Amino acid sequence: MTAGENRFLSIERVSKVFWSDRGRVPVIDDVSLAVEEGEFVVFLGPSGCGKTTLMRMVGGLETPSAGRILLEGEVVTGPSREKGMVFQSYSSFPWLTVFENVRFGLKYRTDLSAARKDEIARHYLDLVGLAAYGDFHINRISGGMRQRVAIARTLAANPDILLMDEPFGALDAQARERLQVQLLRIRHAERKTVIFVTHDVDEAIFLADRIIVFSARPARIIRDIRVGDRLAGERTLETRDSQDFLALRREILAIIRDEAQRSEDLMVAGGMG
Repeated sequence: MTAGENRFLSIERVSKVFWSDRGRVPVIDDVSLAVEEGEFVVFLGPSGCGKTTLMRMVGGLETPSAGRILLEGEVVTGPSREKGMVFQSYSSFPWLTVFENVRFGLKYRTDLSAARKDEIARHYLDLVGLAAYGDFHINRISGGMRQRVAIARTLAANPDILLMDEPFGALDAQARERLQVQLLRIRHAERKTVIFVTHDVDEAIFLADRIIVFSARPARIIRDIRVGDRLAGERTLETRDSQDFLALRREILAIIRDEAQRSEDLMVAGGMG
């Protein structure tokens, strides 16, 4: 058994380089990370730092330039049903109803009967609080509800890991807050392993078991924070007002400010400022 095969998800010395008209563009720099089954891990860092690229490599949508990623002991070589993804855009099918959108997640499950697919779709519609909207077409519901449809459709496919790329970024503050609370409820009901990408510190603290803080590009891990050791008890909206939450928020913001200053100093020293 090689290193990493005893972990649910293992990212082993992964680097990523893109090429542009200006030449070589390093995006990820020698990142190693292990994620246990059932963990909710948030990738936090400045916009454009490479955290989404790393998540896309976990999902098989990008290939590492160096290193490897293993999911349940198998090297990730491309997309598969084991990896469910939810993006910032709603990615719904406007010609289908809400129910049909969720059921679409089961389209290629040949091991299930039509009746069983209907049952699963109804279960996840109920889980995300949209059971009453099953017959509505997507263009008749709000953006927040569409994102719940996308989450339900992804969960219906029963992935081993849920990858979420700033899924609430396009929503207004109230809708975002409601969906954060609902995602915690869904996560506790399903016990899925989740990787969640955001640049919102409050969102990261509220949702995460662990926060992986990345540097400016090329992304390196600068802190691995176990939020569960710092915030006791069930997370509620009132948690955001607690002293423990606010202290952790100040700590993370200081880390990010220091990294931003370091990055700016390096740019000036290199004649890029």
